[in-house]
Amino acid sequence: MSYRYPVYFTDGLFADGNVLLKEVIAAGGACLPGKVLVVVDSGLYEQHRCLLKDISDYAHRHRDAIELAGRSLLVEGGEVCKNNPRWVRVVQEAIHKAGLCRHSYVMAVGGGAVIDMVGFAAATAHRGIRCIRVPTTVLAQADASIGVKNGVNAFGKKNFIGVFAPPWAVFNDFAFLHTLPQRDWIAGVAEAVKVALIKDPVFFDDIEAKAALLAQRDMEAMRQVIHRCAALHLQHIATSGDPFELGSSRPLDFGHWCAHKLEQLTRHRLNHGEAVAIGMALDTTYAHLMGYLPLDARDRILKVLQAIGFALQVPELNASILAGLEEFREHLGGRLTVMLLSGIGRPVEVHKMDEKKLMKSIDWLKQGSIQGMTKRSLFRADAKKGEPSIGPLWSGRSSLPGSPS
Repeated sequence: MSYRYPVYFTDGLFADGNVLLKEVIAAGGACLPGKVLVVVDSGLYEQHRCLLKDISDYAHRHRDAIELAGRSLLVEGGEVCKNNPRWVRVVQEAIHKAGLCRHSYVMAVGGGAVIDMVGFAAATAHRGIRCIRVPTTVLAQADASIGVKNGVNAFGKKNFIGVFAPPWAVFNDFAFLHTLPQRDWIAGVAEAVKVALIKDPVFFDDIEAKAALLAQRDMEAMRQVIHRCAALHLQHIATSGDPFELGSSRPLDFGHWCAHKLEQLTRHRLNHGEAVAIGMALDTTYAHLMGYLPLDARDRILKVLQAIGFALQVPELNASILAGLEEFREHLGGRLTVMLLSGIGRPVEVHKMDEKKLMKSIDWLKQGSIQGMTKRSLFRADAKKGEPSIGPLWSGRSSLPGSPS
């Protein structure tokens, strides 16, 4: 089966004179106007009080193509909407009451969590209603809204319940980024660093050169980063041969086994991008300690993350994090597969992780040794490239010492 969906970049999607959304819906079929249920992130609405009126006015101007299915629905943003199953039911009930069919649309406007949750609700109503994504954060525009995954959290596990369902279209509206808090502004850059480290060393060089500009909210620098990051994700989805993750590998999830567990352990005090930055710092330090990654590459990566504004350790980064390895393996199926680096732009998959070396990596980050890392290396890599030569290895379901029961 073939799937096709467009990703657009624009400014002022609902502004007078911007006909992009109208044209996409008008091209969707002969049944016009298309019925659209709009679901908006309540946190976004707090920053854009005219948003609901703007959407209503836009639909009225283009009523030949768009018919709103009642009033826009406000839902809680952030991981709250993914942790509470009530919100999926709220969206599904709104779809039911509006009488939407498979040729109708659910349009999610907000951050990545809202888009994840709404996408899941749309994909499970009538076995699939067309979902339009309007991501409004850096993280969502660069990464979370580009792929084909939708889901919610359950049983203390991130994205435990979900589906693979390609969106109908994605609209990245840069105008929404101006009001982001600083934490959310930089959070998405973590995913750009991740994809650059795995796929494009030239892109990493560019992020490295622009780190200060990105931290200072330079919009042009951010637009370029989002565009390149989204393009690399789309390229991977289209050409990697496994867009629905039928295998046991998730090549674009560098640092994520740790990040997902950290989000849980911090009760989502850390947002996803902050957790990913720490996860990458841990795996970068570990890869160097295992002899995979050269010292200069490790230092460059950690310095870039710090220059953008990320803290690289939190109290919850401790032995409890090791339970994330089994959860990551379970989430993908098959044997444990973790993406590490042998260089910038040079990914390497491993199927075993040395628990003692992981704990040494955590200790190194916690001791604040990053500040002096250009002058010395706290730990000397003592293993040749390939499988670690010493220390207990973890690669299956056996319980981990110090792990929570």
